[in-house]
Amino acid sequence: MALDDKTQIELEAAVLRRLIEHLRTRTDVQNIDLMNLAGFCRNCLSNWMKDAADATGVALTKDQSREAVYGMPYDEWKAKHQKEASPAQAAKFDASKPQH
Repeated sequence: MALDDKTQIELEAAVLRRLIEHLRTRTDVQNIDLMNLAGFCRNCLSNWMKDAADATGVALTKDQSREAVYGMPYDEWKAKHQKEASPAQAAKFDASKPQH
């Protein structure tokens, strides 16, 4: 089934919104776990949003893009939800870092 450009963009935007909402509710899933398993995390999503804004001339700060993904200021999210990485998590991340 071929989609017109407008429909394709609307569907992709809906998928992104759903992914972001899902990650906001799954605060038990740490960014390092996402990086180790999928090669991206919430920070990557916010960086990609910032890159897209920059590429299209939209004024968006790194803090604003992070808040758009996290649903709150990044420092607040870290204080509420981020845990110290275990030695095993850190080792797995270090082993796969060149792929990130």
